[in-house]
Amino acid sequence: MPMVDKPMPELLRYEGRSPKPKDFDAYWDAGLAEAAAIDPKPELKPAAFQAPGAECFELRFTGTFGARVHAKYLRPRGAAEDVKKRPTLLLFHGYSGSSGSWFEHLSWVGQGFCVAALDCRGQGGQSQDTGTVTGNTLRGHIIRGLDDPDPKKMLYRNIFLDTAILARVVAGFKEVDPNRLGATGGSQGGALTLVCAALVPAIKRAASTYPFLCDYRRVWEMDMAERAYEELKMYFRLFDPRHEREEQIFERLGYIDVQWLAPRIKAEVLMAVSLMDNVCPPSTQFAAYNKITAKKSLVVYPDFGHEALPGLAEKYLPFFLGM
Repeated sequence: MPMVDKPMPELLRYEGRSPKPKDFDAYWDAGLAEAAAIDPKPELKPAAFQAPGAECFELRFTGTFGARVHAKYLRPRGAAEDVKKRPTLLLFHGYSGSSGSWFEHLSWVGQGFCVAALDCRGQGGQSQDTGTVTGNTLRGHIIRGLDDPDPKKMLYRNIFLDTAILARVVAGFKEVDPNRLGATGGSQGGALTLVCAALVPAIKRAASTYPFLCDYRRVWEMDMAERAYEELKMYFRLFDPRHEREEQIFERLGYIDVQWLAPRIKAEVLMAVSLMDNVCPPSTQFAAYNKITAKKSLVVYPDFGHEALPGLAEKYLPFFLGM
């Protein structure tokens, strides 16, 4: 078959190229402790958009560095008055995007789910981005905070923790069954799905589509630091043109490399991978998938790239209905 990466047997054995920081676990344990100490002060405000059978709300809560983070929250109409608690999905969007339209989330509500769709801070939605960093912030969020003396200033560290705080907030709503929490998304959203499952043991099922933010060194070595990963190439060209700090840079990026969080996942995982993906190379995704020790399965699209994958929604619905 045509390939942009390794053959399938090699993908299933691939363990990644980017280094793991020595204090990685302490870094994330401290981040989770910081997030747990935050009073999120959740606020629900009825949205201008409403629909038959659904109630739609603007949800805001406090994340790290005092940011007020926004999500769209939808629930079946009357769910708050019903004694029956509902399964709930956390939805995560692609890089630079937003939580999407209200209408596109209604299919999940129609199946009885509550839905919380996060706006990643600093991207296309309504969330505040309050973190201030020292150093370069040019052309992207992967490298934002890379030059700051404090590794807590890395933007994705704070977006990752936002997913955990969102899960805590939503699990506290009276209509939500905290034992039936799921997460899903594609690309950046696929990465955040795995991250949320890694940081929140209460997540029961996670459906991740071609996850971004994995195995940065492999992306660079394949000369595929384009489009979503373009900032990696631009960073080296502008700020370390002879790669004198290459090891240091890739180790720092290891804090926000999904492959190193993957072993923490307790949820059942369903991952969709397209083998002609030239945005998020398949091997980078398998670097994360192969480190998941929880129950997991793959949906493979041999002839597809970083695009809509036909029939995938029909795989995800029964997966989440089984929570």
